Amino acid sequence: MALSFDHPVLSALLPVVVLIGIGFLVGRMKLIRGEAVRDLSNLVFLVLVQALLFRSMATAQLDRLDLRSVALYYVVAGLMFLALLFVQGLNSRSAVLALAAIFSNTLMIGVPLVQLAYGEDGLVHLFTLISMHALVLLTLATVVIELLVAREQEAAGGRPRRHIGATVAQAVKNAIFHPVPLPIIAGFLYALTGLGLHPIVERPLKLLGDAFGPVALVLVGVTLAGTAIGAHWRGALLISVLKTVLHPILMALAGWAFGVRGLPLAVMVVAASLPVGANVFLFSQRYHKAEDLVTASVAVSAVIALITVPVALALLA
Repeated sequence: MALSFDHPVLSALLPVVVLIGIGFLVGRMKLIRGEAVRDLSNLVFLVLVQALLFRSMATAQLDRLDLRSVALYYVVAGLMFLALLFVQGLNSRSAVLALAAIFSNTLMIGVPLVQLAYGEDGLVHLFTLISMHALVLLTLATVVIELLVAREQEAAGGRPRRHIGATVAQAVKNAIFHPVPLPIIAGFLYALTGLGLHPIVERPLKLLGDAFGPVALVLVGVTLAGTAIGAHWRGALLISVLKTVLHPILMALAGWAFGVRGLPLAVMVVAASLPVGANVFLFSQRYHKAEDLVTASVAVSAVIALITVPVALALLA
């Protein structure tokens, strides 16, 4: 498939590569000090993501959500997450890496790509998937990571193990009162009221949410500038292949096995073929797990997706 600059794949993916590249140059030029990266991560994670997730859920048209059409997507992603977690070992670092292999950049790349490739009908399917994307995958990952972190802290402190029920209860509590699930739950509950958001509230939330993608990707580039990619390129390549090759293949096989065809199948597979989402980078920063490896994976998967996404589109055509 010949690619031109107005091709859907390049139109969606090149801005991501450019933003990461800008951040890389900024980092190399030392325009942002290393100490400031953590503060910027907090800005993105604790402010921009909050606005994005709350607004997305608060303005969702719940009566239009066809949960059955996306249930299979999340079953496949969840099973892949758990399988990778057990293969790599039951620890919080493995959980972050497993999340990287299943969490797609559906907003910044997926929306323009599906719109250009499949039009408004494709966007309806994608928005249904996106509306539950963070709620299902990030909440699952948060609960698992919090549970594993609690277990690791007990082991490191030499304290006697608490009853498994108490550990699970504490992990679930930490997961609910967490910067990711909390605004999703709050937005969902607000959407149930049917009141809608007044423009005075909705517009600032939209501006903050729109800033999430660009700022997060520039921050990936800044972090990448201080990362020894040579030491992580094999791991980053493996995660990128799992994300952009294995994930969509499993999604396609599951779709065919359960009778999903046409546009719903195409959107499922294309969404699964997208590169690693920036939220995974923020998770690694927050928990201080595999930060350099995840940073490299976000960048490498964006480049690999320039090859794998066109292949997926051609096969689905």
